[in-house]
Amino acid sequence: MIQELHELGYSICELCNYAKIARASYYKWLNHSETLRDRENSIILDEIKKVYSEVKGIYGYRRITLNINRRLNSKYNYKRIYRLMKYINLSSVIRRKRKKYIKSTPQITAENILNREFTADRP
Repeated sequence: MIQELHELGYSICELCNYAKIARASYYKWLNHSETLRDRENSIILDEIKKVYSEVKGIYGYRRITLNINRRLNSKYNYKRIYRLMKYINLSSVIRRKRKKYIKSTPQITAENILNREFTADRP
């Protein structure tokens, strides 16, 4: 943004003050070259997107970590995968839980073999 506004005629010093960053930080970012870790993260991000689209968003960061480690033959930490997924706004789809029982009326009632009294005369 600063670079684009500087091309329009604004001063870099004023733009950096407005953005509340040091001018040296801007120049450091301007001359920044991509590191090995950045390149590795871009490969991992591509793989995360593939796995996420294959499973239609059901997997969370733990299962995606397992799949990526298996596919890329490496040992990436789940925290790294979580951070990268958060960076591109991916999260697992939380499915609704199904009921574990079905409400039904009893169709069979047992006979009163023990001759129990189900009504009380007094408390």
